[in-house]
Amino acid sequence: MSNTLSTPLPVHVIGGGLAGSEAAWQIASAGVPVVLHEMRPVRATDAHKTDGLAELVCSNSFRSDEWQTNAVGLLHEEMRRAGSLIMSAGDRHKLPAGGALAVDRDAFSTEVTARLASHPLVTIAREEIAGLPPPDWSSVIVATGPLTSPALTEAILKLTGETSLAFFDAIAPIVHFDSIDLDVAWKQSRYDKAGPGGTGADYLNCPMTKEVYEAFVDALLAGDKTEFKEWEATTPYFDGCLPVEVMAERGRETLRFGPMKPVGLADPRKPGERPYAVVQLRQDNALATLWNMVGFQTKLKYAEQVRVFRMIPGLENAEFARLGGLHRNTFLNSPVVLDALMRLKADPRLRFAGQITGVEGYVESAAMGLVTGRLAAAERLGLSPVLPPPTTALGALVNHITGGHIVTDVDDDGDAAASDPSKADSMSGKRRSFQPMNINYGLLPPLDAPSHDASGKKVKGKERGFAKKRLMSERALRDVSDWLAANELKAAAE
Repeated sequence: MSNTLSTPLPVHVIGGGLAGSEAAWQIASAGVPVVLHEMRPVRATDAHKTDGLAELVCSNSFRSDEWQTNAVGLLHEEMRRAGSLIMSAGDRHKLPAGGALAVDRDAFSTEVTARLASHPLVTIAREEIAGLPPPDWSSVIVATGPLTSPALTEAILKLTGETSLAFFDAIAPIVHFDSIDLDVAWKQSRYDKAGPGGTGADYLNCPMTKEVYEAFVDALLAGDKTEFKEWEATTPYFDGCLPVEVMAERGRETLRFGPMKPVGLADPRKPGERPYAVVQLRQDNALATLWNMVGFQTKLKYAEQVRVFRMIPGLENAEFARLGGLHRNTFLNSPVVLDALMRLKADPRLRFAGQITGVEGYVESAAMGLVTGRLAAAERLGLSPVLPPPTTALGALVNHITGGHIVTDVDDDGDAAASDPSKADSMSGKRRSFQPMNINYGLLPPLDAPSHDASGKKVKGKERGFAKKRLMSERALRDVSDWLAANELKAAAE
């Protein structure tokens, strides 16, 4: 088969998670055939429960959906404008969750699977790719995420010369709604904020007094935890998804200023009285029968989870549909091993997408699938692949992965080495510093907010910060629209 505009060669995508599913959709939408390889159910993983594509194994939330002053909401909007399958399915199966976009995880996965399976240019192959892809696959996107098979992991390590691809992530428990004491818990979103499909009363809140909070922290610290195998002992956590007991180990007030912060919440039955700490639960399915404990990823053993979490007021009789657990994540030292177009320097036919590249979060992973899918499709169509501008959330993530990260290696004399990823391989005493990253405004080129509003009133503090974010978001949407218009792949394919 010749690689012409009428009969382009297929692109192979390995991994049917969020990134792989999005990459396959973008490729097929451009008129290019794609083979999506997913090893489930041929080979199971420790975290997945089904063989559906884009299964959500941790939270059911895509986080904030507000694009003007929230970076992840901005990423949502950029992806929608790029025809994202993940955002389309998420919007169709959204659940009330305050200012966040939460989804019915089963309906979401079913939707993604059905739409890919019915696309005439998509072939879904249920098989494990053990080791590197065959040499006759001239364009491959590896989107195997945090659960890359051991054989493929070893092949990547050998090819790149890296020594480690692993860190730990954790899963939060899910509680049956009818086991929650509603005489104690109340419904409210923080600051009564209503988001997509929400009412402003979208979370269940379980209050704690200081005495209850202190006892709870003691129980977390003393609880029996999962034992690590020897090879796991030095595997680091990602700070954005720390187990709740690890947060407690960092200081007794850490949880109260993190997932258990009481600000913006008030029990209507106790006017004028603010709880010392609050545990929030978020709706996890469309029937509202299951609720996710927000920020309660854990490595406590199952029996300990039941005992300790039933200390939470309102959850004394909680029944758990799923208890928390750990799974190993896998990611590349991307600033060193990937080029600017997300290709492996040691084998440029291989692109990488999703969590394996060093982004963290559902939407960030899918976003990297969107970008790599468009890049691979452009190449198949005989076009020059063009990255989204670094002023966009999409481009900022790519920039961080491929060169924006500051390497903080140390040489033999203990002096800080130059922060240039291209030099990292030659550094003596090299120490890996690249870590997974969520999208945030710090990754985008800054803009100065006006010091005065239209009426001449001085703008300062938080309001100036919000104004700066709005300007950056507006610039991003203009630039992503221009990028999409200038790089219309489907029109080129037709």
